[in-house]
This record gives sequence, C-alpha cells and structure tokens, in this order.
Amino acid sequence: MAHTQEYTMMNNVTSNPSQRDSIRGLPSNHQRKTALVTGASGGIGWQLAQLLAQDQYGLILIDIREKQLMEAKQQLLENWPGLQVETITADLAEKGMAEHIQQTLLDEERQVDILINNAGFGTLGFFWDTSWERESQMIHLHVLTLTHLTKLLLPGMVKRGYGKILNVASLAGFMPGPLSAVYNASKAYVLAFSEAIANEVRGKGVTVTVLCPGLTPTGFQAAVGVGDPELTANRWISTSAKEVALTGYQAMQRGRTIAIPGTINKLLVQAHRFLPRNMAARMVRWAQEKNRSFLKK
Repeated sequence: MAHTQEYTMMNNVTSNPSQRDSIRGLPSNHQRKTALVTGASGGIGWQLAQLLAQDQYGLILIDIREKQLMEAKQQLLENWPGLQVETITADLAEKGMAEHIQQTLLDEERQVDILINNAGFGTLGFFWDTSWERESQMIHLHVLTLTHLTKLLLPGMVKRGYGKILNVASLAGFMPGPLSAVYNASKAYVLAFSEAIANEVRGKGVTVTVLCPGLTPTGFQAAVGVGDPELTANRWISTSAKEVALTGYQAMQRGRTIAIPGTINKLLVQAHRFLPRNMAARMVRWAQEKNRSFLKK
C-alpha cells in the first residue's frame, strides 16, 4: 500500500513588524475597517494578519487551533497596543460553519470589510489509497465553506459599495495534480470561482483577488516530508510565507484579480499553457515523486 501523508497550510511564523514599512499609498488608519482572516494562527494567514494589523484594521481571526490562535492574538496586541482583535475557534471543514460565523458576526454587530479565505489542508497519495473522510473535509473547507462564507458576506459589501476579498488558492490550481488530485482540483475551483466573481463585482466598489503561491516553507511543506531539504531553501524555487502574504496583500489593496508570488512561479503558469495536458500531469507527478519518495509505488 502507498503511504498517505497529510499536510496543513498553517504554521507558526514569527516576524518583526518593524522590519516592514507600511504599504505605500495606503491611508494610515483603518481601525474603522474590519478584516476577517481564516487559518490565521500560522503561515500565510498569520503573516496576512500582521500586515492588516500594521495598517490598523480591526481583526477577526478564525482557526481550528485555539492555543495557537490565542498566542497569535496576544502577540498582535503586544506589537500593536489598542488594536481590536477578536478570535473564533472553529473547524471550517464541518458543515454549517459559514452560517455559524455569520450568526456570530450578527450577534456581535460586526461588519466585515475584508474577507480573507486562507484556511486549508491537503492529502498526498494515490487517490484509491487516500482517506475519503479527509478528502471530503478538504472539499468542504476549500469549496463549500469558502463559497458559502463569500456568499453570506459579499451582499453586504456590494450594498455598502466597499469590500475586498482575498481567496488563497495555489499554483496547483493551474494544473492537474497526480498524487494530490483532490487538492489540485479544489484549488482550481477557488481560482475559477474567484476570477468569475471578480468580474461580476466590477464597478461595485468591491474587488476579489486570488493568491496562488507555489512552494512555500510553512507547516504545509514541513508536514508532508519534502525529500530534498534544499528545495524549500532554494530562493529561486520557494517563496517565504512573509513574501507570499505581502504579494497577496498588495494585490488585494490594488484590486488585482490574480497574484502569483515569485518569478519562477509566474513562468511556470505561463509555460504549462503551451504543454499538452497529459504532459503537464506527468511533470507534476515526476516532481511529486522526486521530492516525496514515500509516494512511489
């Protein structure tokens, strides 16, 4: 039997907010605006939360990991005293969680001006050998919860004439993914869905951005067991969670639809368009097996 391994997009990443200047051209005070971030206790989500905090947005942070979420909140308040930070511990892979989040916001009379759908995880392995329970949870998180939460919060943004949505997809969304079939397919949905509604909200004061990172050294990669440790350390191939978050954040603020961090990743997206689909699939499988030897049969 093939070995199956799970990985998560969330990992504790520390950074010094003094090391990054505010985004040029943005107003200095966003305290009246509120951003909701899922998967906010680590990795890309944590880095995005810090960028929002530096620009003084009020924060609503959601994560399944309560301890890490409380630690993230404490660090934000230490770095930005007076910042408004609220937390919700929730497993967004469960049914009905989008409605639960919306009801919590209504009960607290909170308005969301920025929605960042970042939470996610994946499985690796041959499709016949991976866990359907985990894959169904992945589909629910990446597709159903993301779509439903957007469905519930977008009408208010359109009505008010202001709002920003940032959905975190992946470079994997541009190509078929042998040995990560469901993950790649779910991210392809996020990409297509985001592009479509970005077009629909044009002229409404609302923008939708989809962030498509490639190899990023966070818990996502650490847990999956990359065979060549030099791969994630290679600056040409991998991009840090901090750089990924900054790319997505700037694109969101500027109203761009697609954000792809890293020159190599941009080239890969363009190159695969000229390859036959079956060749692209073979290349992805080769890369998976080369760097994750436990996947080979």
